[in-house]
Amino acid sequence: MRFRLDLSYCGTHYHGWQRQPNAISIQEILEEAIAKLLRTSVEVVGAGRTDTGVHARYYVAHFDAEEIPSPLPQFVYMLNGVLPHDIAIQQILPTSPDFHARFDAVSRTYEYWIARTKDPFLTERALQISGELSLEKMRAGAALLLEYNDFASFCKTGTDVHTTLCRLTESQWNVRGDLWIYRVTADRFLRNMVRAIVGTLLGVGREKISLATLREIIEAKDRGRAGASVQPQGLYLVDIEY
Repeated sequence: MRFRLDLSYCGTHYHGWQRQPNAISIQEILEEAIAKLLRTSVEVVGAGRTDTGVHARYYVAHFDAEEIPSPLPQFVYMLNGVLPHDIAIQQILPTSPDFHARFDAVSRTYEYWIARTKDPFLTERALQISGELSLEKMRAGAALLLEYNDFASFCKTGTDVHTTLCRLTESQWNVRGDLWIYRVTADRFLRNMVRAIVGTLLGVGREKISLATLREIIEAKDRGRAGASVQPQGLYLVDIEY
C-alpha cells in the first residue's frame, strides 16, 4: 500500500533532502524513523532535491508499506515523537499505488527571504542585507524573467540535465515587515536556479546590472554571465501542486 506524507523541515543541520553516503540528510532521518516504527526498512521518495541548508515549509513524499500498525493520526503522532525537532509530519494519507511525489508534481513554489535589518532570530533563516537596494528595480527584473523559458544562465554548471527550459508562472518580490521575499513558481527548477536568480536580482537592486544587461544575461545562456548564488539559508520550498 502506498502512503503520502506531507511534512516540513528546517534544513540548517542537513545536507539536503537526498540520502548521501557521508552526510546526514532529511531522507535518511525520515526512513530510519519510519523503519523504527514499522520494524521493516522503507524507501521514502521525495518531491525533489533540496540543497544543503535549504528549508521546506511544505514538502511531499511517499513510501510503500504492507500496513500501518496504528490509526494514521496516531502513527503521525508517534512518528513526530521519534523525529528530531526540525522535521515535522503534518499528515500521512493512503494514496493510489501509482502516485509519485516527484513525477506527479505539476509546479513548485520557492521563496527566498532577505532580512533588511539585523535579526538574531533569522540568522539561519534569511540572508541579512542592510545596504542600499532598489526594490522597484528588483521587481522589474523579477517580472522580466516571466518573458523567458530558458534559464541556462542560472543553472549550476556540471549538472546532468537534458533541458534548461522551465515555465515560470510567478516571479515577484513581496515585502513583509523587514523581510523582502522573492517568490517564484515554475513547472520545474534547475539545480541552484533560484539562488542564482536572487543573486542576479540583487545586482539589479544595487544598480550594478541594468534591465537591458539582465536580458543579455538570460539570452546568453551562460552561467558565467549571471550573478553569484546567494547563501542557502534564505531559501524555502513553500508549495507543490499536483
